[in-house]
Amino acid sequence: METIILPCKTIVPSRIPENPAKSQVTSRNTPPKLTDDVYLKRLCKLGRLSEAISLLDSCGSTVRRNTLSHLIESCIDTNSLDLCYNLHARVRKLIKHPDPFLETKLVGMFAKCGSLDVAFEVFEEMCQRDLYTWSAIIGACSREKMWGDVVELFYWMMEDGEIVPDNFLFPKILQACGNYGDVETGRLIHGMVIKRGMSSELRLCQEVFEGMEVKDRVSWNAIITGYCQAGKINEARILFELMQKEGLEPDVITWNLLISSCNQLGKCDVAMKLMNEMERCGMKPDVYTWTSMILGFAQNNRRLEALKLFRDMLLAGVEPNGVTLMSAISACSSAKDIRKGKEVHLIAIKLGYGENVLVGNSLIDMYSKSGKLESARHVFDIISEKDVYTWNSMIGGYCQAGYCGIAHDLFKQMQKSGVLPNVITWNVMITGYIQNGDEDQAMDLFHGMEKSGGVKRDTASWNALIAGYLQHRQKDKALRIFRKMQSFGIKPNSVTILSILPACANLISLKKLKEIHCCMVRGNLESEVSVANSLIDTYAKSGNIKYSEAVFYGSPSVDIITWNTMITGYVLHGCYNEAIELFERMRKLEYRPNRSTFASVISAYGLAKKVDEGRRVFSNMTEEFQILPCLDHYVAMVNLYGRSGKIDEAFDFIRGMAIDPDVSIWSALLTACLRHDKVKLAVHAGEQLLELEPDNGFVRKLVLYDLRGISKDSLKIKRAGIRKDSSESLGCSWIEDKNVVHTFVSGDLRQLDVKSLHSWIERMELNTRESKYHDILSFQEEEKEETAGIHSEKLALAFALIKSRPANRTIRIVKNLRMCDHCHKFAKTVSKKHGCEIYDATSPTGGKGIATAAWKRGSAPEEVRLTRKAFQALLDKAAQNALNRDGNGAGQNLAPHSGRVQTRSSGFRDRS
Repeated sequence: METIILPCKTIVPSRIPENPAKSQVTSRNTPPKLTDDVYLKRLCKLGRLSEAISLLDSCGSTVRRNTLSHLIESCIDTNSLDLCYNLHARVRKLIKHPDPFLETKLVGMFAKCGSLDVAFEVFEEMCQRDLYTWSAIIGACSREKMWGDVVELFYWMMEDGEIVPDNFLFPKILQACGNYGDVETGRLIHGMVIKRGMSSELRLCQEVFEGMEVKDRVSWNAIITGYCQAGKINEARILFELMQKEGLEPDVITWNLLISSCNQLGKCDVAMKLMNEMERCGMKPDVYTWTSMILGFAQNNRRLEALKLFRDMLLAGVEPNGVTLMSAISACSSAKDIRKGKEVHLIAIKLGYGENVLVGNSLIDMYSKSGKLESARHVFDIISEKDVYTWNSMIGGYCQAGYCGIAHDLFKQMQKSGVLPNVITWNVMITGYIQNGDEDQAMDLFHGMEKSGGVKRDTASWNALIAGYLQHRQKDKALRIFRKMQSFGIKPNSVTILSILPACANLISLKKLKEIHCCMVRGNLESEVSVANSLIDTYAKSGNIKYSEAVFYGSPSVDIITWNTMITGYVLHGCYNEAIELFERMRKLEYRPNRSTFASVISAYGLAKKVDEGRRVFSNMTEEFQILPCLDHYVAMVNLYGRSGKIDEAFDFIRGMAIDPDVSIWSALLTACLRHDKVKLAVHAGEQLLELEPDNGFVRKLVLYDLRGISKDSLKIKRAGIRKDSSESLGCSWIEDKNVVHTFVSGDLRQLDVKSLHSWIERMELNTRESKYHDILSFQEEEKEETAGIHSEKLALAFALIKSRPANRTIRIVKNLRMCDHCHKFAKTVSKKHGCEIYDATSPTGGKGIATAAWKRGSAPEEVRLTRKAFQALLDKAAQNALNRDGNGAGQNLAPHSGRVQTRSSGFRDRS
């Protein structure tokens, strides 16, 4: 270690004494001289307080504050006013500058010694008062039961500065309000307690309440309100009944307190019982009672009941106020009942609320959501004093309808009128432009809201851009905005996560999905049910069913959507036994299945080829649960029969359907017919498809040529669907390598070395021809390679195995078209020859489902499946790699739960 030498300067004294000074040695027998502070405290301890106070004249200003405080405490102990006066006179001489500490001590001294008038004089002379000063004088008045003075001091305290009562003062002031009968001040203080988050001090309030000499209706209402605001309805109800037992009947305010609190906590049925009990007790509900009931039912998604209550209120002869009308209009808007909304509008006009801002804002919102922009604008124009919510509602209505130009003009007019746009206004404008495809204008507003508008962007501002880009299928831009949002230090919320997760619902976005999952864990968002549901669905679609299981079993709370999402994930991966078992478990836990549940469960029985069980579920859906079948259920039933080879039963089922079959029904039947060589029914299904889609050239070719005289070997036909031009059937594949997504187009050889490509493909083609595959009737979307060139998935496989050489021997490919039969065989051969696992997912542009296929290394060429055991090992390995790479522990939340689901040989079946 290097030694640092600091330079120093030698100081030589100018004069050195010839004779050293004699040392002063104190004899042990001589007592040491005491300082003034120590001597004064000793006098106090010896009871010579009067002598100590007299010595202050000779001590001067050298006496410390704590010594004077000690003298004040000694005066309080003696309870002598004469000594208090003497000490006060001398302290005033010694204190040359204001000292709130000592002055507060003097206030307390006079108050405790019985001279409250002098205490008030000292208090009023103080230049600076802190919380302790106010506590001293209010506490003194409270001890003397001077309740009126306590209330006056409270208002004086609030006017004097920014000092707010604490846990010590609030109970005393509330006690004074109760004993003084000041209801308004009591309500004001109670609101302050709630706003400051001090509801936990109910115990102190209860002690004050129990110690009150006289408990009137005001004090009872105050304590009941406290428990209601704290969410303790049961305790409030006990106090309510105790109030009646003590002979004090509750008034309308008491009833309204209980009813309003129940509605705010979502206990609308309890509130309704209280209202009925209120009427039985001879107490007529007033406008506040009805408004509370209507608002409670409307906010808890019981809109029809809210509107019925509004009607009952009018029949009872109670005139609604502005809040009542606003609640009724909001219920109409949520229920999309524009007719009843217009009726409420007429009532509002008759009662003189036509120009009311609160009512007008609700009307604008209702008409805008219903597409009645002219009516919304009429209401907007007649409101004379518009607030920011009025402008936001009208601007939002135009943006939602696609009239962003008119919205922008209104946005400028808003600023000219003197009403400054808030963050909601800017976000509405950004959302309107980005959702209507004007990306440049949306970004200009996004960047300008802070520079020119002086409004700070919030999380909703970023969410608007992310949702807009995803709506227009620009996933890369959405993910870029999400990363930029984090770099700016903006924490994503649940809306952000719900918006961005669908961008990762494919095989090549697993790394990004894990990053988002870790972000959710850091933000404690995984516990939200909606976010967990979306995460389960996204992991399943990305090929990671084990991670879906981990999230499902790790969720603290689940709903029916959680169960449906997990069951659908199992069906997507061909794990029909797990799907059926989960459905049975859900039933045992008394969750009520809905439409989505039955569609997935019937599909699971179709994969398992259990026709009788699937048919029984379909019957129980109607008979036991009173759910009418929809198109998804009918398609699942056709697939149920078709997968088991019961084509005639499937056709009979279609003829007995309660609705007319559409394209999806006949396509499902056509697929089953081709799979089981039912040519005659295939022709009939194709003819029905042509009636529904006369421009479908592929089905026309199938019906007119392939199925009417051509040999069975040529029955490799196109999948049913309208093709406007040949460019739409051009195959594209995507593969991820080293955080870069590579795109391959059928016939495009520019991305690979042509010589090595042809050599590799020819070798694989030779192995494919040597394999003993047999042809089956199947749909294929892509043009033959003789026409379109080498298919894109072969190019992607070549890139992965020649240039990329994946370390974990796992290849994930996403396509825009379903894989043809030849490429299907090709992938099997590659998987066997190179010992790699290949996952292929078809993500159609229309977005209707995802077709998935997987090939396990070393599997028999005839068998197209990946066993659950291998799949679980793959995911376990991926999770371990993530843990080793990240090193931050986030992977612990992603690791699959071992032993949750039994291994099945049925596995991840070919879904193409």
